[in-house]
Amino acid sequence: MNEGPSGKAEREVAHGKRISGADPEKIWGWKTTAGQVRAARRAEWISASAQLGPGRRALEIGCGTGMFTEMFVRTGAQIVAVDISRELIEKARSRGLSADRVVFLEKKFEDCDVHGPFDTVIGSSVLHHLDIRKALAKIFELLKPGGVMCFVEPNMLNPQIMIQKNVPLIKEYMGDSADETAFIRWRIRDLLLASGFVKVTVLPCDWLHPLTPPSMIKTVMKAGLILEKLPIIREFSGSLFIMSRRPEKRH
Repeated sequence: MNEGPSGKAEREVAHGKRISGADPEKIWGWKTTAGQVRAARRAEWISASAQLGPGRRALEIGCGTGMFTEMFVRTGAQIVAVDISRELIEKARSRGLSADRVVFLEKKFEDCDVHGPFDTVIGSSVLHHLDIRKALAKIFELLKPGGVMCFVEPNMLNPQIMIQKNVPLIKEYMGDSADETAFIRWRIRDLLLASGFVKVTVLPCDWLHPLTPPSMIKTVMKAGLILEKLPIIREFSGSLFIMSRRPEKRH
């Protein structure tokens, strides 16, 4: 798909340039105490599910400032980290992570010519920025047979997310890009299956809001673990944990 000067990719590049002049991690909600707890838990979910570790080669999509990249690198995995924004990639590179462990690439993922296959393709809050059908096809292509994709994305059924992603003035105020959206879990599940993935898991998760006072974090976390298991209630959580596999080769 060819995009003109005002296309989605160009708007995402402009958005990255705009927020890089502020504090992207603060805009995204990762700088508060609760945000840091939330980020660490998310990184643990992805790292464990993707089995990141020595000998594993991972592609991280939408690495942004490299905050999650730094946590993924600690597992011992080899990371290729991609982002469309030059300014955000520069922030990621400024972290000084070992070039033997991570390579940062400024690329539009859907048209990315990075060399696979990868054991896993991972990311945090990135798929909802992309042309999802094209992105899933590319992920499938880059995974080795039996390889796993693992992401955590915003849940459209969460009341705040629903308003934030659909009301332009609020979207702009919250620092979102013009085109980003969120997912409904059964719809993203159907898209994954239609793209050829198997063992598809999409779970509602994440009840800890970044603005939760530090004194309330433990209480909210405990309550969240219960809410994540309650039918109907869990559908309104803040995020979706998404995991699936490329099928093994058939002999």
